[in-house]
Amino acid sequence: MRTVELQAFEIGRTAVTAAEWAAVVGSPDGSGDSAPRHPVTWFDAVTWCNAATDAAGLRRAYVIDGRSVSWEVSADGYRLPAEAEWEFAARAGSTQPRYGALDQIAWSAADDIVGPQPVAGKAPNAFGLFDTLGNVWEWCWDYADTARYGDYRSLRGGGWADREWSLRASVRRGSAPDAVLEDVGFRVARGVVGAPGAAEAQGWSARADRERSDVRGPRPVGWTPLRFEG
Repeated sequence: MRTVELQAFEIGRTAVTAAEWAAVVGSPDGSGDSAPRHPVTWFDAVTWCNAATDAAGLRRAYVIDGRSVSWEVSADGYRLPAEAEWEFAARAGSTQPRYGALDQIAWSAADDIVGPQPVAGKAPNAFGLFDTLGNVWEWCWDYADTARYGDYRSLRGGGWADREWSLRASVRRGSAPDAVLEDVGFRVARGVVGAPGAAEAQGWSARADRERSDVRGPRPVGWTPLRFEG
């Protein structure tokens, strides 16, 4: 357990839908679809965030250079939530594993469905957010663990095919940023949460990522530390 002090931020009431995705990229595909856009890689998500930012006349949160992505924490553009932001928003003041009865708040394996459902079809949490649990897993900004999983990024919330033990606010999963996973989408955040050039915000720290990846001596079996450039 850790304590994080958060700056004020905004977060989407739902995951980005296929219709919202299509409106930004200028594609008719999915333009009438209110289900979450999926599958979406982490790279897809940050690229879309920059495009949505440009369309809104805001300042980009991300500088993308190939596989290298940096977060300008002083920017007001659309971005992925930091994990601490995501969990704060998902819990909405609750200290329980989930903010209500599973069948009332989340699309899951118990619903016997074969894909994501239109957003906001179940009860919201106390902040008015829908589907923070179930429907699709949601990408966050943070690395999953730079010592064990290389450049994997974190996923939160669980998906439509997951059972109840995966649909808890504390559960985290990670995957490669270019992985194509059928049950993965994303929710956007906004907000200036740091000074220009700062490399930490909202519970995330670039220095901590580097320190965690600096594994000395024999590595535990299966660990693949991330090697940062520079």
